[in-house]
Amino acid sequence: MEKGYFFTGFPGFICNQLIREVWKKNKLQGQVFALVLPGMANKAETERKTILSELGLPDTSLTIIEGDITRPELLNNPEELVNLNEKITHVFHLAAIYDLAVPRDIAYKVNVYGTANVNEWVRGLPNVERYTYFSTAFVVGVREGTLYETELIRPAHFKNHYEETKFEAEVLVEGMKKDVPVTIIRPGIVKGHSHTGETIKFDGPYFIMNFLERLKFLPIIPRLGKGEAFVNLVPVDYIIQATAYLSLLEKAAGKTYHLTDPRPYRASELYEIIMQELLNKQPKGSIPLTLGKWFLSIKPLRKYLGVEKEALDYFSWMGNFDNTQAQNDLKDSGIICPDFREGIKPMASFYLRQKDNPSYHINIL
Repeated sequence: MEKGYFFTGFPGFICNQLIREVWKKNKLQGQVFALVLPGMANKAETERKTILSELGLPDTSLTIIEGDITRPELLNNPEELVNLNEKITHVFHLAAIYDLAVPRDIAYKVNVYGTANVNEWVRGLPNVERYTYFSTAFVVGVREGTLYETELIRPAHFKNHYEETKFEAEVLVEGMKKDVPVTIIRPGIVKGHSHTGETIKFDGPYFIMNFLERLKFLPIIPRLGKGEAFVNLVPVDYIIQATAYLSLLEKAAGKTYHLTDPRPYRASELYEIIMQELLNKQPKGSIPLTLGKWFLSIKPLRKYLGVEKEALDYFSWMGNFDNTQAQNDLKDSGIICPDFREGIKPMASFYLRQKDNPSYHINIL
């Protein structure tokens, strides 16, 4: 039987890169179906043609299907879904709201209820071989210490609604493991490609770059807080390669993986590395994080600096992700997480080329 791969989250950057990688892993065999919001149809068609051209595939290899995961029927044309059911062997669910500042109602609608709709459809697929769900390592919320892949423990509270709703969604997917071969992927904070620096938006670690770029005129630039917390950054190419490999690995069925850096840097170290590469300076003195959060509570200042105030929570959070299961199952693949220092030059170079391009900057509320 020919394999059929169904993706949500297209034409998003991680999704379109994962489609490319899955095809490469399968030596360009199988057919891909991508669920696309109607408003993204034109952009999706452009990306579809680019992928087919790059890989030298026939036009029928990648089919765009318009729909919305927040609708129980998923597709604009439910009859189309019935026709798909027999063809689909692998489902990759990436569609979500990833914004740290997302309002709770929107986050629940997309991340939780949307995932419940996808789950319900997957349960009815007669030929499903793997359901890969894209979660986040930060479902741990405010829990600290060593955090394991084999745990899914409800924390006392969450740092933001993104974490909360991804936890609730993962609980739903975890409950499917007894019925469906499920693999759950928990990435750390995603940064650009380790060789090219390419990314789709300047969030996560790029908030540091935004902050430094705006304040580069100052003779002295301080640190933000003590910076003792480890900040787990992972390049998108590692996440794509590892996800494609594990999603097709037989022994990965039923497992959850931390795709995190096994050797993360402390916030203070990252700050120094980024400042040195971006501005050829070193930080002097420090601003308490409480004062930094107060400054970022002022909307005009927050927008000028290009930093979400929720991002500062990760500078003081003392959690560390154990990724033994991922490291063991990736051992024979040759796929390893590059050291952050190895990718800082292309990361900074890409940022400097695109820093004035508004399409890369998220809307700071």
